[in-house]
Amino acid sequence: MRFNNIHYTFLGFLFLLNYSYAQPFQIGHTTINFTDASRNNRVIATEIYYPSDVAGDNVALTTATTDTFPVLSFGHGFVMTWDAYQNYWEALVPNGYIIAFPKTEGSLSPSHLDFGKDLSFVLNQMVALGNNSTSFFFNRISIMNAVMGHSMGGGASFLAAQSNSNIKTLVNFAPAETNPSAITAAASITIPSLIFAGVNDCVTPQNTNQIPMYNGLGSSCKTLISIIGASHCQMSNSNSLCNFGELTCTPTATITRSVQHAKIFSYLRPWLDYQLKGICTQGNLFDTQLIGDTSVTYLKNCIQCNSLENGFSNTIDEIVIYPNPVKETFVINGLNFTKYQIKIFDLNLRQLIDSNFVENYRIDTSKWTTGIYFYELISDGKIKKGKFIKQ
Repeated sequence: MRFNNIHYTFLGFLFLLNYSYAQPFQIGHTTINFTDASRNNRVIATEIYYPSDVAGDNVALTTATTDTFPVLSFGHGFVMTWDAYQNYWEALVPNGYIIAFPKTEGSLSPSHLDFGKDLSFVLNQMVALGNNSTSFFFNRISIMNAVMGHSMGGGASFLAAQSNSNIKTLVNFAPAETNPSAITAAASITIPSLIFAGVNDCVTPQNTNQIPMYNGLGSSCKTLISIIGASHCQMSNSNSLCNFGELTCTPTATITRSVQHAKIFSYLRPWLDYQLKGICTQGNLFDTQLIGDTSVTYLKNCIQCNSLENGFSNTIDEIVIYPNPVKETFVINGLNFTKYQIKIFDLNLRQLIDSNFVENYRIDTSKWTTGIYFYELISDGKIKKGKFIKQ
């Protein structure tokens, strides 16, 4: 019966996933000037893209669903403008996200700290609009959100996440070191964080920017994805100022912009769908793709979805299971003289193992295919469920 319950839950996640991708929204757009009274009535002009039934400016939010939508606050790069990031709103809004682009700090001498505060402030203001009955965002704003950015905006997103405890996840693209330091700010950030880097980025090389940021993060779940052959400016659509700056350094990109974008979104959408919408299958997809992807290198310290462990208060606390991820031998260490039952299922929930053992159990996974596997341990009426990654 336990297997059937898991099976139906898994199918339910697949249904939600398939529905969300089978019913794409149109893209609505509006411009709002937010005013931050705490900073001398600073005006933050913001371009906002949102799910709608008809594409256009100032059209209504979609009525195809009454769901709320997560908000993504996105920071632009140095001397770049929001319209260079059309690739992001076209990829994410149709799948149920709202993206807000603050247009501040576009000068040759930007304040990184103010930009970070702007990114944070816009998220707070979108929540306020969701609670305002006169706004067409009324009752349509989720409490789940993300702060994001490219280059300077990526670095500023660290400053935003450092100061706003309501932010749920941090995502950025070739983030640049800032003043004050994004690398230093990373130590105080504990939310799930995803960083994209380009191996051929000569503007913000990963060894002096993204890798120190990743290493500095205090997050219990963080991932750095380095795209082989990717460049700094190809994180966005073509932008003349960014392209000009990139002409002054080497190496240059060895993959096309469209290939780089496709790779970004193959990981970005699953990350957001799991972190902000709780779609466990998308978390599994994120982890599984990374294992066999030869077009990237990566660093990570977590797996994305542990939902199979939820809802069991009577768990087996004394068991030790390692390593995770596993390359060859998967080890289960229990208490002396204690009997256990172990069941293991693959990602399609086909049962691979159903064995009884005492104290310890070792599984040779060297011939298993790479991917996600689920386990269920039972002992004296107690149960423990989870998953592991086979590399």
